[in-house]
Amino acid sequence: MNRAELADFLCRARARLLPSDVGLTAGARRRTPGLRREEVAQLAGMSVDYYTRLEQSRGPRPSRQMLTALARALRLTEDERDHLFHLTGEQPPRREETGTHVRPGLLLVLDRLHDTPAMVVTDCGEVLAQNALSRALSGDILARPPRGRNMIRRFFQDPGVQELFPAEDRPERAREQVAGLRAVAAARPRDPEPAALVAELRATSEEFARLWDAHEVAVRRAFTKRFRHPAIGILELDCEILVNSDHNQQLVIHTARPGTESYERLQLLRVVGLQDLTPTGS
Repeated sequence: MNRAELADFLCRARARLLPSDVGLTAGARRRTPGLRREEVAQLAGMSVDYYTRLEQSRGPRPSRQMLTALARALRLTEDERDHLFHLTGEQPPRREETGTHVRPGLLLVLDRLHDTPAMVVTDCGEVLAQNALSRALSGDILARPPRGRNMIRRFFQDPGVQELFPAEDRPERAREQVAGLRAVAAARPRDPEPAALVAELRATSEEFARLWDAHEVAVRRAFTKRFRHPAIGILELDCEILVNSDHNQQLVIHTARPGTESYERLQLLRVVGLQDLTPTGS
């Protein structure tokens, strides 16, 4: 691990970013350009002390998971992400397996969506990035262990997740999850990821197995979805899904129609923020 080179690279990557580049407010006057260390640590989901030690050439070798989080926090390109891995003595992910790397341009769009919940997910349901309002609406998914970041797995294995939706809507939400996964599995027959997820859920969820056997298929597009927030109540939101050029990542945006009660509640959610948003048991 080249600690000196790693420290220099992190410092330079941090210095070139403005708070507005990552969806943060500038706040008080800054003595130096770029993000503060605590802001990078917050974006990467690590302690400030740990990140500070990395920039001071005295930190331990980061895990592959932490390197991936740093690459996203610092808005690195794929080449820069690979360089980050090399500096720590790690082999970067193979390019044919880099569907989890979110391009800086897509993250920039996500960060600009201040007034609407938005996230980047893979076509298999892995959450790769969220903006603040998405975290306020459905919880900080990236703060969970890696296995807990897949929305389809969580829906069928974590009873608390279904509490995010009104009880009468949950059967339709379940059908959508299964029908969408079936479309992905059929389109990628040689990819082990969707096949493994299907096998796991068929073995662990009777509801999933029953819906899978019904053989419904549907590609997710625009639709309306209702959320049940513990502090705000029911929000009826229009869901738009924008697909990247490789068709393996989706920018999912939820908007409320102006003049509706849901629109007013969404504005209130911006004030409530991340308070009391994790359902019991999730």
